[in-house]
Amino acid sequence: MSLAQRDDAYHTYADYLAWPETVRYELIDGVAYLMAPAPVLDHQHIAGEVYYQLRRSLAGKPCRPFIAPVDVRLPKHDEADEYIDTVVQPDVLVVCDPAKLDRRGVRGAPDFVVEVLSPATAGHDQVRKRRLYERAGVREYWLVHPTDRLVIVYRLAGDEYGKPDIQELSGETPVGVLPGAAIAWDEVVSGLWPQEL
Repeated sequence: MSLAQRDDAYHTYADYLAWPETVRYELIDGVAYLMAPAPVLDHQHIAGEVYYQLRRSLAGKPCRPFIAPVDVRLPKHDEADEYIDTVVQPDVLVVCDPAKLDRRGVRGAPDFVVEVLSPATAGHDQVRKRRLYERAGVREYWLVHPTDRLVIVYRLAGDEYGKPDIQELSGETPVGVLPGAAIAWDEVVSGLWPQEL
């Protein structure tokens, strides 16, 4: 399933800031995509637990974790904010360069992004956003599948993501771009609803 587009017009961050806060959109290359309604509790639990574990492991270090909603502006060149045509809100992200942070959120590629998949966003996150994060230079991108209990890990090799590493949500998965950080999946899975047969 693909997310609905707001309209057929080309939009920038200036347009985005003028829209009512009651409806949330992401901009990708000027196209405004309506964000999915509030996710199910498993989605929120996974995002919260991953954020919590990252926050614990990064305490006292320069890298900072964030949880949605946080605007991540991804300029293609050096354009001013109002001309940026790509603004996304990853579920969980980590930024290690404080120069990328400002009062509005993040300007530039995070070092690490986690998206928790739902039926409404799976295709968007696995195709459109994977290409976007690769192009922007996100060094590590994880897709967590709550239903299948899998994580797909993409790591940037040069300017492309290499072959993904697919793992079950068990044991620990180290975050390659954040030395000393790992996600303990047993803590995450223990709070999920039982799998349907």
